[in-house]
Amino acid sequence: MDIAGFPGVVGVIDRKHVRITAPSEDEAVFVNRRHFHSINVQIVFNAACKILDIVAKWPGSTHDARMLSESGIRQLFERRYVPANCHLLGDSGYPCTPWLLTPYLQPHQGPQLNYNRAHKTTRAVVERGIGQLKRRFHVLHREVQLRPEKVSKVIIACAILHNICKVRQIAEPLEDGDKDEDNDEDGGEEDIYIPQGNLAQSGLPYRGC
Repeated sequence: MDIAGFPGVVGVIDRKHVRITAPSEDEAVFVNRRHFHSINVQIVFNAACKILDIVAKWPGSTHDARMLSESGIRQLFERRYVPANCHLLGDSGYPCTPWLLTPYLQPHQGPQLNYNRAHKTTRAVVERGIGQLKRRFHVLHREVQLRPEKVSKVIIACAILHNICKVRQIAEPLEDGDKDEDNDEDGGEEDIYIPQGNLAQSGLPYRGC
């Protein structure tokens, strides 16, 4: 709410492709739409760029909507484990639902345009979070030369370590031209357990719901 006045937001969702070596089995399904082999990762950040939920098991060709539909996070919202009037923000690649709000594709002047502006500003958290994760763990920048199932474990390990760094306020390495985006943004949260495919059980910011 403090970022752009967008109420009820508990997280921002996006996907990231982690490049992998061509596997010996089912090679074709790991080729994504950009024509390289990858694991397609679904990830949710909170306002402090801590990871609330991550799924890192799908081959690169898997559509984002399928990843979402079969994820535990959808179950948490649709079975109302998350309080009413709470939602995620995602880009237009996701379906718009009562709990996952996407931007207007052709907004009119006035409320719709204001909505899109607030949506874009708030959702920028996920881009910043992915950037921080990649700066902490450069293995996510390059082709990971392991079997897909081991790559998935590496990604989850990086996510857990990222949250530990956030809790302990360990700044990520800065690259040329980067600005320090980690200025006391953690907020003192202590939950660092992020089970794959499930929202962190005690770290979800429910304020305003």
